[in-house]
Amino acid sequence: MIDDNSVWLITGSSSGLGRALTEKVLEHGYRAVVTARRPAAVRDLVEHYGDRAMAVGLDVTQSAQVSAAVKAAHERFGRIDVLVNNAGYGYIGAIEEGEDAEIRAQFDTNVHGVIALMQAVLPGMRHRGKGHIVNVSSIGGLTTFPNVGYYHASKYALEGLSDTLAKEMAPFGIGVTVVEPGAFRTDFRGRSMRQSRIRIPEFAGTLGKQRDALLDSHGKQHNDPAKGALAIIEALKAKQPPLHLLLGADALDLAHKQLAALRKDFDAWETLSRSTAFDEAG
Repeated sequence: MIDDNSVWLITGSSSGLGRALTEKVLEHGYRAVVTARRPAAVRDLVEHYGDRAMAVGLDVTQSAQVSAAVKAAHERFGRIDVLVNNAGYGYIGAIEEGEDAEIRAQFDTNVHGVIALMQAVLPGMRHRGKGHIVNVSSIGGLTTFPNVGYYHASKYALEGLSDTLAKEMAPFGIGVTVVEPGAFRTDFRGRSMRQSRIRIPEFAGTLGKQRDALLDSHGKQHNDPAKGALAIIEALKAKQPPLHLLLGADALDLAHKQLAALRKDFDAWETLSRSTAFDEAG
């Protein structure tokens, strides 16, 4: 549970869900460290909310900038109560079409950047005996679709990190929430989306068409970022915030479908799964 005077540090505040969340956090009277690779992109928020907001340039893949952002937050506000790891992006291409440099860049932002921020803020939270980490994953961290396998892999990694951190930090009074949004009307499938320059001709009628359809869905998503932001704040105000927070009916439906598919496999192969123990001595 967060209090009314909480200090938030939000990565990727310049657009999309991160922008919407930053706006709602400030509207609710909280204080916020507003970060973006280009501070000019969030300057309007700082000008509007005055002393309750500060803009910090932050590329989460640069360790020196991570340290500087956390230091600036402590110097200005004295602490960080809520860290929101929102910065991230998608990468389209079949597994066979993946480019090594792009795959590594995807993980540098979506995974290693998250780790760096968590490691930077956790000592202060442990010292105070309170705090909350919010990691923005995706329904793509629970289920998969063709053409976004590397993005899925980065978000599955984030799920494992979040689940583990929740167990490790519970004795220290620190909460963890991993947010799994469905399709929100942001730039995620537009200018923020990267795609492989490789297009295997044999995939043209299958994966190629699916890639194009995914890109064409930009601007048609049914979920509102402002409502998603309000849901995150509402969840963190609860006495016991959730470890997993699905956002959007599409995310909830897909998660239930994935659970049913897993359960079907588990049940169908239960006998074989249980067959691996050593035979008892006669």
